[in-house]
Amino acid sequence: MKFLRQVLESFRFAWQALKSNITRTILSLLGVTVGIFAIVAVFTIVDSLERSIKDSMSFIGDKVIYVQKWPWGFGGEYQWWKYFQWPEPTFAEYKFLYENLESASAVAVMDFRGSTTLKNGSNSIVAQIQGVSYEYNQISDIPIQDGRYFIPLETNNARNVAIVGADIATALFPGQDAVGKAFKLAGNKFTIVGVQVRKGESLVDFGGSPDKNCIIPFASFSKLFQSGRRSADIVVKGFPEDEGMKEVEAEITGLMRTKRGIKPRDGSNFSLNRPEAAAEAIGQLFAVLTIAGWVIGSFSILVGGFGIANIMFVSVKERTNLIGIQKSLGAKNYSILFQFLFEAVMLSLVGGLVGIFLVFLLSFMPMGSLQILLTPGNIILGLGVSSVIGVLSGIVPAMLAARMDPVIAIRAK
Repeated sequence: MKFLRQVLESFRFAWQALKSNITRTILSLLGVTVGIFAIVAVFTIVDSLERSIKDSMSFIGDKVIYVQKWPWGFGGEYQWWKYFQWPEPTFAEYKFLYENLESASAVAVMDFRGSTTLKNGSNSIVAQIQGVSYEYNQISDIPIQDGRYFIPLETNNARNVAIVGADIATALFPGQDAVGKAFKLAGNKFTIVGVQVRKGESLVDFGGSPDKNCIIPFASFSKLFQSGRRSADIVVKGFPEDEGMKEVEAEITGLMRTKRGIKPRDGSNFSLNRPEAAAEAIGQLFAVLTIAGWVIGSFSILVGGFGIANIMFVSVKERTNLIGIQKSLGAKNYSILFQFLFEAVMLSLVGGLVGIFLVFLLSFMPMGSLQILLTPGNIILGLGVSSVIGVLSGIVPAMLAARMDPVIAIRAK
């Protein structure tokens, strides 16, 4: 209890010292404020960017492999001249994988066509058309707000039905329930069976915004746009227990090589793309941005730390007589040490809190589609860095004060 009482008294002394020199306190905490603001702001913006991009990639799916002609390029040499000669995956290859893959939980086929006009009378909208097989909803998240998903009869028999994004439903049928309504696509009449949940704007929309996405059965898509070509992207989803997707990837490779008649000595002429590669590339980019944030903030914090240390040396000199009196009355060395150390930590913490508050205000500023969110982790980071800077800046002045001889301290002018 005695120790706790002395600690509380040290806090009280530190608080009184800070209040008695308001101007000096404000000037000395500015450096820490700027430094903590820089670090926490960069971390917050990086986290927000990463969250926004990953949310935009959610449509790709989890534990998914895309069988495609072109590999996703993330660094290194991209040998496009070699990939250019590779054949496109075909619908027949999809059927072969669908019938023979044993280590996959779902196999689907899909294809895109961008900038296609959808019409309903005088209303129209330019949208992206996506043709999918029935199993696609087992691979990618297609949240339906109104209506339903396709049934096997519709996808197998190339029925002219569609699931549209929220923007399409609003543009073609303003103020109406779009489910069951018909619209024109490439001169053909399609009926809406479902409307997706509105996603809203996103910083990055890989493959286009879901709000302007029109999903139709792949067989219908093929009749409209492929002219008998029947090429597509094959999407395979593994089982949750398949760690690293090694089993399904090996089986896909073997079946595709068998289907294409590739000899054992020849290399594969198809690509197996995984979203983890994109996520890893994005992670590396944000790691660089995070390091940049630390470097930028460290300079400001370094200046702020020197400022606090300088102020603490001045404070020790101003209160030398008081230190002598306290020690002559029985104050322990650790009590004097805590008194000045707490003052430095409190000074740094106040600067850190102001910097965090400025980042909090930044989250209310309009950033287009980017939503800035100050997370508890970044708040704790800012307070932790502030505390460490306070300890490092105040430890030397506090030790000098604690080791003073009380007789010499009382005589000091």
